[in-house]
This record gives sequence, C-alpha cells and structure tokens, in this order.
Amino acid sequence: QVQLEESGGGLVQPGGSLRLSCAASGFTFGGYAMGWFRRAPGKEREYVAAVSWSSTSTHYTEAVKGRFTISRDNAKNTLGLQMNRLKPEDTAMYYCAPLQRFGQNGFYELSEPNAWGPGTQVTVSS
Repeated sequence: QVQLEESGGGLVQPGGSLRLSCAASGFTFGGYAMGWFRRAPGKEREYVAAVSWSSTSTHYTEAVKGRFTISRDNAKNTLGLQMNRLKPEDTAMYYCAPLQRFGQNGFYELSEPNAWGPGTQVTVSS
C-alpha cells in the first residue's frame, strides 16, 4: 500500500527558508509524477507544485512561483520542496502525493486519492 511521510516543517520568520521532504513507499516511485499540496486552517486543500517522473517537467501555482523549487530523487524514493522567501500566507500543513498526470495550466489528477500522509506543519510568523 502507498505510504507517504512528510517532514522538514517548522516555524520560520517571513523571508526565511525551509526544505520539506517526502519519503514514499508501496508503489513504483520513479513511475509517477509527484506533487506537493497544502491546507491552511479554514481552507480547502491547495495544489502547490508538481514534478514529472523524470524531473523533466515541473509546475508551480502562481502563489509560490519563483520562491519554491520541487525536486525528486528516484534512487531514494524521496520528494523535496525548497521553500524560500516564505510569507505568512504559506502557513499550512504540507502534503505530498503521487499524480497520474498534471499540466502546465495547473491541472492535476491524483493517482491515490486516499493515500495522504500525516503532513508537515509550516508556520511563517514573526
């Protein structure tokens, strides 16, 4: 079964940086696109970024474009998210998930809709 474990979150001041990681197992990691999502209190889950299986394609939601960088290491079954110049509105629980597909218009399709991990909390505050 699909297992996802997010880590790396924490408390950081505005303008600071964090690097999130996602450890995946239970599926052929290198055969799937992967995405990062987040959910802030009182809001629905929001798509953040995606990367293709080979890292040849990436996409970012406009809110994080230019500040976040998604990456993956297929040999280690891990997904990363480098978060720079963080803003208070980035505060949320962050989750990773395998994707069947995604597009440059922000479209995505989850491959395992019920396989969310525990998430990792990112809090941006002074």
